[in-house]
Amino acid sequence: MKVLIANRGEIAVRIIRACHDLGLATVAVYSEADATSLHVLLADEAICIGEGPSAKSYLKISNILSACEITGADAIHPGYGFLAENAKFAAICESSELIFIGPSASAIEKLGNKSQAKAIAKKVKCPVIPGTAGIVKDVVQGLKEAKKIGFPLFIKASAGGGGKGIRVAKSEKDFVKNFIIAQREAEACFNNSDIYLEKMIMNPRHVEVQIIADKHGNYFHLGERDCSIQRKRQKLIEETPAPKISNHLRKKMTTAAINIAKAAKYFSCGTVEFLVDEENNYYFMEMNTRIQVEHTISEMLTGIDLVKAQIKVAMGKKLTFKQNKIHFDGHVFEFRINAEDPSNDFMPSPGVLKYYIPPGGPNVRLDSACYSGYEIPPYYDSMIAKLIVRGRDRAEAIQVAKRALKEFHIQGVKSTIDFHLYMLADENFIKGNYNLNYIDDLILKGCKFKDKK
Repeated sequence: MKVLIANRGEIAVRIIRACHDLGLATVAVYSEADATSLHVLLADEAICIGEGPSAKSYLKISNILSACEITGADAIHPGYGFLAENAKFAAICESSELIFIGPSASAIEKLGNKSQAKAIAKKVKCPVIPGTAGIVKDVVQGLKEAKKIGFPLFIKASAGGGGKGIRVAKSEKDFVKNFIIAQREAEACFNNSDIYLEKMIMNPRHVEVQIIADKHGNYFHLGERDCSIQRKRQKLIEETPAPKISNHLRKKMTTAAINIAKAAKYFSCGTVEFLVDEENNYYFMEMNTRIQVEHTISEMLTGIDLVKAQIKVAMGKKLTFKQNKIHFDGHVFEFRINAEDPSNDFMPSPGVLKYYIPPGGPNVRLDSACYSGYEIPPYYDSMIAKLIVRGRDRAEAIQVAKRALKEFHIQGVKSTIDFHLYMLADENFIKGNYNLNYIDDLILKGCKFKDKK
C-alpha cells in the first residue's frame, strides 16, 4: 500500500515514520512554501500541489486527488487540520476507492456537526451543556433562545474547530453584535454560517478522552488528557492523567466517550472532549474525528502507537489489545513550542531558524519538522515542535520538562519556551490549580511570561 499524506509539518513527519515502520511507501504533498520541509525529504516521493496559501494547496481537494493519481497512491492520511474533518473529502476518497485513514464520511458528518453530536451524546445519556437543540436560524430567534438559556453564553459555529467561530455574549446588549461576528467568521473559516448557542460553564477545565475503534466493533479508550492551559481557546500545554480527576469521574467520562463512539458507529482514532465544572460535573462538548495534536501524550502513557493503529484500522485489521491490559504508567506532558512572542500577546514570529538545537535524554520525545536554517512560513500554524516528557509521577515529569526546555535552543524567531518555563515555576500550575481561563486571566493582568529563573 502507498500512503499519500495530505498534510505538512510535524504531523506529516509523524505519519511518514509510522508508515515506514509498517513497511508502507509514502507520498508527501507540499506547497511552494514547503519545498524544503522535512516531510518532503523523508517521504519516498513528493509532489507539489500549489502555492503557499493553504486555500491554493493543502485545502484544494482536486490537487490532492490528482497527486494520488499521478503517484499511484492507494490511501490518504489527512493528519489534523486542513481536510481532516471534511466529510465531503472523506466521501470523495471513498467513492474514488481510495482508503481514507480516518473515520467514515457519515461519522464525520454526524460528529463534526456539533448540534448532531450533542444529540448523540444525549441519546447515550451523557450530560451535555445546556443550549439550543439545533441551529439558530437568525439573530431574532437567537436572542429569544438566549433569554431562555441565560447569560453569559457562547455563540458557536456548528462546523467550528480550533477556537474559530466562537463569541461570548455576557448580556442582551452585546448579543446581536457577537452573533453577527460569529456567523461571519463561521462562513469565512468553514463555508458554513450555522450557529448554535451554549450556556457558558464558569471556570471549567477542558478534559478529553482518547478513543480508538476498529471496523469489527472493538472500542478502547487510552485515558484522559487535561488541555486547560489555553490562550484564546488555542491549546498550549496538555497532560495526562488529568490532575484533580477522581477515578470515579474518570470511569464515567471514559465510559461516556466509548458510548458516544459506539452510537455513531465510529472507527479510527477520535477524541471526545468534555468540560468539567468547579463541582466536578462533566459535560460533553464535542468530538474531534481525527488524530489530535496531543495524541503523543496518550502514546507515551500507554505505549500504544496510535498512528500505526489508525492505519491498521483503515486497512480493515482488528485491534489486538484489550482494555484491561492497557497500562497507564507515570505522568506525561506535551508543550507546544510555537513561533510566537508570549511577552507581546503571543504575536506570530515567522522567519528563519538561525540555529535549532533540540533537547534529548531520558524520558524526552520531540515531534518536529524543523532544523537549523529552516524558514517557518507565514501561511500556516506557527508550531515549531511538540516537546513531550514523562516522569514516574507529575512532580518528576515537571522536573524533566524544566531540564528539556532549558536544553532547547532556538535563535532567529521568538518562541514559547520562556512561557512554558514560567508555567513550570507557577505555584498554581504546580499544584494543578488551573482552569480554561487561567492564561487569558494572566494576560489581562499584564503578565509577560518571562522565565522565572
